[in-house]
Amino acid sequence: MQLLIYSLVYPILLVISKLPWKLFYAFSTGIFLFIYYVIGYRKKTVTNNLKLVFPEKTDQEIKQIRVDFYKHICDMFLEMIKSISISEKEMIRRFKVTNIEKLYELEAKGENIMVIMAHYASYEWANAIDLQTGFQAVGVYKQIHNKYFDRLVHRIRGRFGSRIVANRNAMKVITEDQSRDGLYMYGLVSDQTPKLHKATFWTDFMGIKAPAFMGAEVLSKRLNLNTYYLQVEKVKRGHYEATFVTITEDSKNCDDYFIVKKYLGLLEKQIRNKPEYYLWSHRRWKHRNAPIPQDAIVD
Repeated sequence: MQLLIYSLVYPILLVISKLPWKLFYAFSTGIFLFIYYVIGYRKKTVTNNLKLVFPEKTDQEIKQIRVDFYKHICDMFLEMIKSISISEKEMIRRFKVTNIEKLYELEAKGENIMVIMAHYASYEWANAIDLQTGFQAVGVYKQIHNKYFDRLVHRIRGRFGSRIVANRNAMKVITEDQSRDGLYMYGLVSDQTPKLHKATFWTDFMGIKAPAFMGAEVLSKRLNLNTYYLQVEKVKRGHYEATFVTITEDSKNCDDYFIVKKYLGLLEKQIRNKPEYYLWSHRRWKHRNAPIPQDAIVD
C-alpha cells in the first residue's frame, strides 16, 4: 500500500516541482483557497493558538494573521516540493545568508557547530547553506512512516550535500562524528513540544509556561559546540534571508538552560514582529495545563 500511494503521488509532485515560478505560486494560491475555505485544515487549532498568545488582539486581527499564515504555509509546503528539481543557482538566489563570512571564519578555525532552527519562515531551503561552505551539514528529522516518502525526503535534502539523521539516532551519530575528520554543521528544529514524560524543563514561551525541547542544548554542551540560531526572515514570496545569530561560543561552560532560553527569546521576537510566518497549526502549547513532573525544572 505504501508503494502504491507513493507511485500515485510522486509523479504529481514532480510535475508541480517543474512548474514555472508564476504558475507555481498561482497553484499555491489555489491550494490556499481550497485548504482555507473548503477543508478548513486545523483552523480551530490555529485560531486557538493565536488567541492564546495574542489575547490583546481583536478578532479581526487574529483572522488576518490566520489568513496570512495559511497563504504562507501553502507556499512553504510547495517550496519543499520545488526542492525536488530546483537548481543550485536558484536555491542560493532565493535563500540568501546575510553573514556567510561568519561561517567562513568558523570553517577556517576547524570548529564543528550547532545551528538551532525553528518552524518559522523557511527551514526547508536552509540546505542552500551547504552550497556555500565546506561544512558537512547534518539535519535531525522525524522519520516518516511511509518508507518511500522517507527516502524521498532523504533525496531532496541530500541533493546539495546534506545528510539527515532520524532523531532517535541523533545522539549516537553526532557523537561518533566528533572522532572523524571533516567539519560538521548540525541543524535541529527545536520548537517542538516534548512528550510529557520527557518534559524536564519548563519556561515561558510567548507568555505561556510550557516544556522546552532540550536536545540541541544537551548536544551542544556535551560536545562543546559553538551554537547559533538561524534567524530566517521572509523578504517576499519565494525569497528568504537567513542570519547566523550567536547564542554561545562556549557551550560547555554556559549556564544550564541558557541556550534554550536564548533560542526561545530570539524566536519569540521574530514571531511577535511577523506572526504569520510561524507554524500555528501544530499544538505547541498542548501541555500548558498538564501537571508538571516533580523532577522538572521550572524557570
